[in-house]
Amino acid sequence: MNKRHIAYLACAAALTGSALGATPSAAAHGVHVVRPGQSIQKAVDAASPGDTVLLTAGTFRESVQVTTPGLTLRGVGRHTVIRPAAEKAAGTCAQDGNGICVVGTKDRNVENVTVASLTVTGFARSGVYSTHTDRLTVRNVTAVENGVWGIAQEMSVRGVFKENTARNNGDAGVFLANAVKAELGATDTQGALVAHNRLEGNRIGVTVRRLRNLTVAGNGISGNCAGVFVVGDENKPKAGALTVRDNRVVSNNKSCPANSRLEALQGSGIVVTGAEDTLVTRNVVRDNAGNSSLSGGIVLFKSFVGSANERNRISGNMLSGNSPADLVNTDTATSNTFEGNTCQASRPAGLC
Repeated sequence: MNKRHIAYLACAAALTGSALGATPSAAAHGVHVVRPGQSIQKAVDAASPGDTVLLTAGTFRESVQVTTPGLTLRGVGRHTVIRPAAEKAAGTCAQDGNGICVVGTKDRNVENVTVASLTVTGFARSGVYSTHTDRLTVRNVTAVENGVWGIAQEMSVRGVFKENTARNNGDAGVFLANAVKAELGATDTQGALVAHNRLEGNRIGVTVRRLRNLTVAGNGISGNCAGVFVVGDENKPKAGALTVRDNRVVSNNKSCPANSRLEALQGSGIVVTGAEDTLVTRNVVRDNAGNSSLSGGIVLFKSFVGSANERNRISGNMLSGNSPADLVNTDTATSNTFEGNTCQASRPAGLC
């Protein structure tokens, strides 16, 4: 094929594309490139819905608040690093000790924001924090050594937290709740997903508190004080109606002292407390060992305010080497079921 033919085909393709009609909205979305030493917040504030703020490799020292729907805040991988500012910074996100905040309002959720492909580390509270969001995606984020949570969300729906690494954070690697500071009944997340994350060296790998209708699936959870917590209480609606499946929960034997909410933790694989209608299935849970009342492979525990677990199903899990037992049920409710699990020891006996 000669050059004239190539030019003709290129022209024809361009004309065909024009005739069919390219999507002008996609073409109009801008990309704002930010380099170390420049302000991420200024680029975010200047962006329009659907735009991308692209951070190059290097270290940025600031907190960032996103309120624009459809915005993507993306780095180029773990070598894009966001740390706290050297001097105390203004702005609610920074003042609260968070790295990246995605914030809607009580009357209007901020929709379709994506945070991706970067590291956030060293913040007093959370690496990534979000509230009043709809369809937030946090993907391929490394949240390391933040004071409380690696990645946290409250009062939000349809969030996706996928392929992240949360390591050595003070509390949970991934924390999802109805409301952090309010005593409310469990809320419906409308299908939130926590999937294929690496959660290591935190107090708790994943905490799901006072929520319904979500899935925790395919995560690698090891070296924490506890692997997964599904937490409910006496409030109505009750927490539950969710699924914990296909996770690998291994050797969560770090020792953590008691705090205002929980006793000392060590050796807890998957704990369900004060919840209903939860399915825990097809997980590999092994070598979680400790002396806490919450220690063991998969543990059903009446909540600390006395709310029983009801109608939860523990099925098809593979458990071994957990102590004091692979399956532990300290609850008095009789509606929970254990079936088809591969395990060696249970408390009380007969659950395997």
